[in-house]
Amino acid sequence: MHIQDTIAALATAPGAGAIAVIRVSGENAIPLVSSVFKAKSGKILEDQENHTLHLGNIVDGSRIIDEALVSLFKGKRSYTGEPTVEISCHGSPYIQQEILQLLFRKGCRAAKAGEFTLRAFINGKMDLSQAEAVADLIASDNAGAHQIAMQQMRGGFSNEIAQLRQELLNFASLIELELDFAEEDVEFANREEFQELIAKITRVLKRLIDSFATGNVIKNGIPVAIVGEPNVGKSTLLNALLNEERAIVSDIAGTTRDTIEDELSIGGIGFRFIDTAGIRETVDVIEGLGIKKTFQKIEQSQIVIYLFDAEKFRIQNSELKIEIEKIKNQFPQKPLVVVANKVDKLSETALAELKSQIANLHLLSAKNKTGVEELTDKLLQFVNTGALRNNETLVTNSRHYDALLKALEEIEKVQLGIDAGLSGDLLAIDIREALYHFGEITGQVTNDELLGNIFANFCIGK
Repeated sequence: MHIQDTIAALATAPGAGAIAVIRVSGENAIPLVSSVFKAKSGKILEDQENHTLHLGNIVDGSRIIDEALVSLFKGKRSYTGEPTVEISCHGSPYIQQEILQLLFRKGCRAAKAGEFTLRAFINGKMDLSQAEAVADLIASDNAGAHQIAMQQMRGGFSNEIAQLRQELLNFASLIELELDFAEEDVEFANREEFQELIAKITRVLKRLIDSFATGNVIKNGIPVAIVGEPNVGKSTLLNALLNEERAIVSDIAGTTRDTIEDELSIGGIGFRFIDTAGIRETVDVIEGLGIKKTFQKIEQSQIVIYLFDAEKFRIQNSELKIEIEKIKNQFPQKPLVVVANKVDKLSETALAELKSQIANLHLLSAKNKTGVEELTDKLLQFVNTGALRNNETLVTNSRHYDALLKALEEIEKVQLGIDAGLSGDLLAIDIREALYHFGEITGQVTNDELLGNIFANFCIGK
């Protein structure tokens, strides 16, 4: 890693806009930018105070490229922990490229994906889990994902892990010390206190591991499959949920032959709704492929909405119940919401009969958009929003989840060793492994390959 180079990149989204920000970081960042910046005040950039703004022109020799505002971050008091300059110029793509090419000619190189945040990690401005949270924060597209990323970026998760690691490290040091006095047969580590610590670590690790199921779906969105027979209003329901004409609606059965997906934020949680092909017996090859894909989408979904036409309930009563039971039996772990559509066309008597026949039935008219809000409220009940409200630590990163599982495995080995009365040297082996996996999460244990994999997923300029 060439972390001594001075790097530059566009920190704002590419394309035209009111302004663009070009970030320059490295030991030579300030004198390098100073060589192409002429302040209106006539002052030299290197001589100015830290955290100050300066108006002037970006120049290439005698040619003025743009009037810009330069932000100065000296020493370690910057995002990257090294001298940094941010150039706020006009948002013309031409101006952006002209300034970047000028900086490259002066000795900068183009920053790689995530290189600014990588330098922040290397320079101790944040640990590895906080650095990963930066990418999650940029990618967050609903309130829940944003809250989790902010909590992790502020260090909530890493502080919890660091505290456990430090407590375990303290005991590990005492056990290692015992090895130096093996002949005297002394114990520096109180075994009762050690037992209590191992039990505490086990509880915390299990809680964090269990939180991954909730955290992952909040971060990535909850897939919801809308299924049912053809022409029961699945596409109309999708349009009503999204409040736009996303799917083609027709009286012709089998209009939807492929899945249509779109996302919606409900109560700060992202849901991804999937409109599927109608389930029925068919000789149409294309429609048959669509129905096959419907069952694949049910398999991939977290929640299933089964929609049927309320008007046809009396005619199809037995077949409908069989179909509902079939889906329940085929996907027993998935919450199933049974919804009767087109209830606006039924009398009160027919509605009462309908509700008496199917338990926990949800009634709506997708066409009139009645009952849609109640349906979204019902979907929200399937998500553990209590953890979000209480600002609990939620694990969303599969790398962290894997490291936690491995750490728990080693801690359970330590517990078995204590129960079996194993000597300190044997306990120390498993303790070191647990400490290793804790260190993997925060970056106290790392390598170039791991860092490359993590930061390759960042955007350029961050």
